[in-house]
Amino acid sequence: MTDHVPLPWDHIRLWEIGQLQNATGSGLEHWLARIRDLDPPTEAALREWLGTEGVSGYPRALLVHETFGYPDSTVRAADELIDAQYADRPSLRPILDAVLLYAGDLDEVSIQTRTTHVALSGPQRTFAVVQPTTRHRVDLGLRIAMPVAAPSTRLRPTTKLGADFPVLIPLTAASQVDSEVAAWLKHAYDATL
Repeated sequence: MTDHVPLPWDHIRLWEIGQLQNATGSGLEHWLARIRDLDPPTEAALREWLGTEGVSGYPRALLVHETFGYPDSTVRAADELIDAQYADRPSLRPILDAVLLYAGDLDEVSIQTRTTHVALSGPQRTFAVVQPTTRHRVDLGLRIAMPVAAPSTRLRPTTKLGADFPVLIPLTAASQVDSEVAAWLKHAYDATL
């Protein structure tokens, strides 16, 4: 079971350092020393070089941020980011809270707040995002393929949440966050293991 409280950015940073160590076998200081020797002129150049070194995902983002600075969204308090997301739509906040409760039933889930959404990450990668898309709807984006014959009419194909989240469940009330939503969350979580 996971605590359903969003992680502060310094905890996310530690998690990303662990991901870097697991993915590459080398720690943060090793990579920062190599980057200092390389002295990349831009973030794009660093990203490209890291790609050639087999570093991607969260470890790459960590090294780019450590080198060129962290965006404001990563260092602001989680509660502050969530409050800003729902400031003009407070009636939707219970939807996020309900999704976080179900996510809390999964093992090793971290809750990472961003400027526009909350990301749910398992041990390997992010498996879902929760985004207040309109003043009347929250979208639960899932990292799964759209089933050919979807057993639920609630699943929708999408491109709005990025290529990594091709399926969403639109939610307009906390009561819609039910056992079906929990099952799809678990399916997306399992698919990233």
